[in-house]
Amino acid sequence: MHNSVQLAQKIRLDVVNMTSSGKSSHVASCLSIADILAVLYCDILVKDPSVPSLPERDRFILSKGHAGAAVYAVLAESGYFSPDLLNNHYRNGSNFSGHVSHHRVPGVEVSTGSLGHGLGIACGMALRAKCTAQNHRIFCLLSDGELDEGSNWESFLFAAHFKLSNLVIIIDYNKLQSISSTENTIALEPLLDKFRSFNLHVLETDGHNHESLRLCFDNCLVNTSSPHIIICHTVKGKGVSFMENNVLWHYRNAQGDEYDAAISQLNPTR
Repeated sequence: MHNSVQLAQKIRLDVVNMTSSGKSSHVASCLSIADILAVLYCDILVKDPSVPSLPERDRFILSKGHAGAAVYAVLAESGYFSPDLLNNHYRNGSNFSGHVSHHRVPGVEVSTGSLGHGLGIACGMALRAKCTAQNHRIFCLLSDGELDEGSNWESFLFAAHFKLSNLVIIIDYNKLQSISSTENTIALEPLLDKFRSFNLHVLETDGHNHESLRLCFDNCLVNTSSPHIIICHTVKGKGVSFMENNVLWHYRNAQGDEYDAAISQLNPTR
């Protein structure tokens, strides 16, 4: 069993291998959330990989579905299925599609990819759990660029109105989207103040600091009257120096010397 730091490193290695081998996109989008996923799957989520549909499990939804490779990696490394299956990523006929899919993939709750859809689904799950007196929580991870979608703001209103305190919304705030910065595309600031104005319980942290992430997730258990939002300040491409904060790697994958350099940085003992 990995600790969260080891798991994050395994996720990053798997992601680079998967995207490079399958020649798929979004490697940098995956790397920015590796630490968040590692902390969730190591220390926070109620789960049982041997029983993926356990009724008492917490639900995790990746609304930024284009980072699906990172979810496949954390599930494989957490025991939901063999890591060897990741070699099929982005291949014709594979269950491991570029955007995350629940079809025959244990541990994936719902297929996502159309930005702005995941949070609405998470709100519905949270409301159902409230209405049926179930104790599990729903965690939904969004990208910052995804906040351009109006459907998310409808969901924030909905979550606050129904006091969905069993809902934890995580924002991957790496400040880059497909072809430019979030600031140059549609400015989000002051983001914290906007969320607070919706009567949401808002926390802010370094999305690569595992202890800080754990404290934020634990804090969400204390406040039982409001939905929670954790703004995670992250670095797109985190862990590979030439990918970090470089919008080029939203769609690019590493080949040849770039692949060797990325693997060397992530696995120096290779």
